Amino acid sequence: MAVSSSSWELPLVAVCQVTSTPDKEQNFLTCAELIREAARLGACLAFLPEAFDFIARNPEETLHLSEPLGGNLLGEYTQLARDCGLWLSLGGFHERGQDWEQTQKIYNCHVILNNKGSVVATYRKTHLCDVEIPGQGPMHESNSTIPGPSLESPISTPAGKIGLAICYDMRFPELSLALVQAGAEILTYPSAFGSVTGPAHWEVLLRARAIESQCYVVAAAQCGRHHEKRASYGHSMVVDPWGTVVARCSEGPGLCLARIDLNYLRRLRQHLPVFQHRRPELYGHLGHPLS
Repeated sequence: MAVSSSSWELPLVAVCQVTSTPDKEQNFLTCAELIREAARLGACLAFLPEAFDFIARNPEETLHLSEPLGGNLLGEYTQLARDCGLWLSLGGFHERGQDWEQTQKIYNCHVILNNKGSVVATYRKTHLCDVEIPGQGPMHESNSTIPGPSLESPISTPAGKIGLAICYDMRFPELSLALVQAGAEILTYPSAFGSVTGPAHWEVLLRARAIESQCYVVAAAQCGRHHEKRASYGHSMVVDPWGTVVARCSEGPGLCLARIDLNYLRRLRQHLPVFQHRRPELYGHLGHPLS
């Protein structure tokens, strides 16, 4: 199927690729520069990856560096969104929740800010990455993080209705099916994929989620070496509902741009009406719509 035409009237989104370290101040300066560049280029919304705030060396440092949503760091991004007149997808913030004093653990929280700097949506990562991949090193997210209690309904933005997810969530297609049945037109998977799973699974999974959901998929990613213990794959990208990669970041920090054509999405769903053909009575609760 032919890809959509690149009309200048279509909303433009920017996908930011960074290499977070334990230095929160430097990470903010790097992200802010990319966000300002996205605004200069005419984007209406900029996507940052998981752990845009920092990537620590161990669970203890993660907990020490974490903040509540009302803390200084989110305040800086609030002001940045206002100054740039840009919506922001902050793809994975280490959040000290209201239960911090009791649990001493945090949430991996995806935050959407509008162009006035207001928090309009939050999603706390529901699938935690507790895996041991040979050659990549162990990942035990639950050592410091609590899984979120629920999915969030898609949020209307200038680019379309966005369904929120984070990284490891992309391995669970039920989540994407639930979000699209709740109205999502764009799925986001801000990520920090490893050096072994990245080459094997990153693009394949993103394209699969786009094809099966008939949504745009936007995946901002961490790249490069964060510190002596961890590195990320990069390859941030945007995939259209046909499964075509329409934008991709080059190696290293930077950004890529894509236009979102919702008329193209609607035509594709009309020509290939898979959601009308679903047989939920056969699937149990797989992809059950959000209540």
